[in-house]
Formats: sequence, structure tokens, C-alpha cells
Amino acid sequence: MNQRGFYQPSGAWVGDVIPWQEGGAFHLFYLYESRRTPRDGMPWHRVITDNLVDFHETGSALASGGPAAADFNVYTGSIVLDGEGIHHAFYTGQNPDVCGEDGRPLQVVMHASSSDGMRSWQRHPDDTFGASPGYETGDWRDPFVFWDEDSQVWRMLITARHAHGPARRRGVIAQCTSRDLASWQPAPSFWDPRRYIAHECPEVFQWGEWWYLVYSEFSDAFTTRYRMARSLEGPWIAPEHDTLDGRAYYAAKSAARDGRRFFFGWIASREGARDDGAWEWAGTMSVLEAEQRHDGTLAFHPTEELRQAFAEPVDGVAPGTVLRAPDGYTCTVAPAEAPGAFRMVARFDVTEGTGECGVLLRASADGDEAYVLRLEPKRGRLVFDRWPRRATGAEQWQISGDVPFVVELERPCTLQPGIHELEVIVDGDICVASVDNSTVLSTRLYDRPSGRIGAFVGEGTVTVEELTVFTRTDSYASSALVTDDVLAAATT
Repeated sequence: MNQRGFYQPSGAWVGDVIPWQEGGAFHLFYLYESRRTPRDGMPWHRVITDNLVDFHETGSALASGGPAAADFNVYTGSIVLDGEGIHHAFYTGQNPDVCGEDGRPLQVVMHASSSDGMRSWQRHPDDTFGASPGYETGDWRDPFVFWDEDSQVWRMLITARHAHGPARRRGVIAQCTSRDLASWQPAPSFWDPRRYIAHECPEVFQWGEWWYLVYSEFSDAFTTRYRMARSLEGPWIAPEHDTLDGRAYYAAKSAARDGRRFFFGWIASREGARDDGAWEWAGTMSVLEAEQRHDGTLAFHPTEELRQAFAEPVDGVAPGTVLRAPDGYTCTVAPAEAPGAFRMVARFDVTEGTGECGVLLRASADGDEAYVLRLEPKRGRLVFDRWPRRATGAEQWQISGDVPFVVELERPCTLQPGIHELEVIVDGDICVASVDNSTVLSTRLYDRPSGRIGAFVGEGTVTVEELTVFTRTDSYASSALVTDDVLAAATT
């Protein structure tokens, strides 16, 4: 299934992505979630892209080992290339019928290699190993392998948990080292904050003078975070705004090309394809780009390639529109419904003291019913809201817990008086918003499949400097790195 800008296989969902960049093309291995019952084992599948807009599915890459195998489920891992031109895949093997000392399904690190450009993989069962002493045997996963040039050794980071201690604070990124990519020796833990249940899908990379540690936090937040250090030895600094996105975007890992760094994660689906459905594991692949600021902190936004895929302007809101409501609320709504897939750029000049402003998505003609992306300068945040909310009874006040917004979809950002840009990309039920090219919030839009766009202000004044809607550009061209020959070779 070839989608533009986002990727989801036909009849299935994208789990954790294992990105690998080679020759200008991104080989995106991912956990193929079928949600079948009974489960038939999880494989890795692969898609290839060169332009980050068109994704070419090549099918199964690393199949389930079978019902009796340690890798009945092939879970998250990483790819490396050795000095002989051999690709190595390190991954988590798990079988729900094989339990460890803690009574939970055993997790082990497993190894496969490819000598034909990742077209086929040879498993190396003798290289399999489980948790080192002192760690839980049911949490030993997501191996991330990289070459440490200074120490001349391969390092492997592993999502793990201490065997003892407060149950919610045993999470640790364990570490092993190797010189031959076959045998691995335990090493001191890489990062041990003693704070959360687990730190999933870890990776490290160097960018200029900084090292970055990225992980997905298994906690009440369920989000991907990053830390910074001047060396691999730490100390790891938590930046003021340390998340890539919100609750709906998870398990993001990165790959670089031409000095740019891209993060590949998934936007979670909701149970029953409803706005009030519980968040589910796996969803639709989404790509974010990181930019490095002068102080080393990272800003995140949609890729320029995705933006250029939406380049045909259509009607929006007239520039220069002033929305003024010093002690109330007012909005303006476009006269026609928005397309099913679009990119919107809204630039607001926010007056000092303004309480809130933002955009309406899939709104009714009067703007009373809509999805809402709301900038709140006094609280320094972007939130996602909707009206009507779910009713819990027949009375007016019985509204889904009487919450002020979707509480897990809140993003901190600096909103001083002046110009701020809110960019929104909507494609079917996918929504990715970004503020000032640095703060991203992704979510799903299920219950309202259509409607108009608009702008609003509450308790203040804003001038709408721009509010333009762009539709998809079908003529957007691939850079032709993913040729028919490349695809044929990948699937041979």
C-alpha cells in the first residue's frame, strides 16, 4: 500500500520502526501488527523511501521463527554494517509460552546477518543471550548497537529492569560490549535514572559536539524523550522541553542523511476508531525532522518534503483579519468545507495578555462544533480539544469528566506576544500540528470526518496575518533513488 506522507500497510498497523539509511534511501524495518486472534507471531516488514513522502512496501523482512521458537515474536532492534560489508540485525526474541525466572515471557537478544544487501537474513541462534544477573528476565529488549570509535568497541544498549527495587522505578538502559558482533559481555549500565517502569527503544547518536540519548518512556506519559551530553559517559542533561511529540506519537528512532536527522515513529490508533477509544499499540508511520539549536537542544517539525507534498493553495481566511474579544470569545470560519487531506499555515500576531487563540478543524458553519488546536500564552502550551465532548448522561453538565481539553495531548511551548505560526497537516484521521517550527503535537480525528477550518480568540486580540490551506500536490516528484531495480533487489 503506497501512501503519501504517512504509511500504514493494508489491513495492518505499523509498530516500532527500525530505520537504516544507505545510499540516500531509507530502509524502514517495522513491527508488522496484524491484530489477529490467535496471534501468529510478529515479523519485521520493510518499506523503502527516498523522498520521505512515497513509501514502497517490500513485504516480510525477518519472519517469525515459528510457534516453538524463541523469536516467535520478532520485536524491536537495530541494524549495523560491519567493515566487511555485512549487515547485522540485532532484535528481541519473545515467545509467550516460554517464561523466565520472573514468570513472565522470556525476552532475549538475537542476531541475524545479511550478505546480500538486506534481501535475506541468516539467523545465528548460538549468539542468543538473555538478561545479565541483576536484571529481570522478562524485560531484556530493544537492542541498539553502535560503534564506539574512541573505545574501538561495539556497544549495545538494552531496555531492562532491575530485579529488585520499587516496581515503578526499576527501569534502566543496560549495556553490553563486543568486538566481533557475536559474543557480548555485560558492562555497567548506560543510564540508570531509577525513575520509570522502562525506557524503551533506546538509541544514541552524535551530532556536532553533542551526544543524544533518545528513548520512549514506559510510564503514565508514554512519550519519546531525549537527553543531551558532551560525551557518551554523560552526565545526561534534561532540556527544558525534552519530548519529541505528545502521547499519540511513540517509539521514534532516527536516521540521518546529508546533515539532517529524521525521526520515524507511529501515531497510535484508538480502539474502535473513535475519539474516545483507548489508545492502542501501533498505528501509522509518521516522520518528523529535528533541527539542532545553538545550545544543542532540538526543535521538531514535519519534514520539508511533506510540506511540499501539500503545495496547491485554496481559500482560507483573509489576511489581516482582526479577532477581538477582550472579555469573551469570537471566531471566523471559512465558507466551504476543507479537503480530506490538507496542510494549513496560520500566522497569528498575538497581543499581550491574550488568553487563548488558535484554529478550528472540521468545524460546523458557526464554529460551535469542531476539533480545536488552542494556543494558551498564559500557560505556555498548545492543547488539543473538541466540542462536543462525549456525553456521560442526558444533562448539560454530564460531559466526559468535565475536562478542559484532551489531557494527554498537551505540549509546552513559549508563546510571548508577537507572531506565532501554527501549522497543521490533516490526512484522513491523521493530524500533525506544529508551533513555530519547533513543537509538534500529533493525534487522530475520527468522529468528525469533514467540516470547515477557522480561527478564534478568547479574552484578547489577534491579527490573522495568514491562514492558508494547501491541498496535496500529486505531481510531487521522487528523487528517483528508489528505482524499480532497487525494489526488485529488495524483494528477491
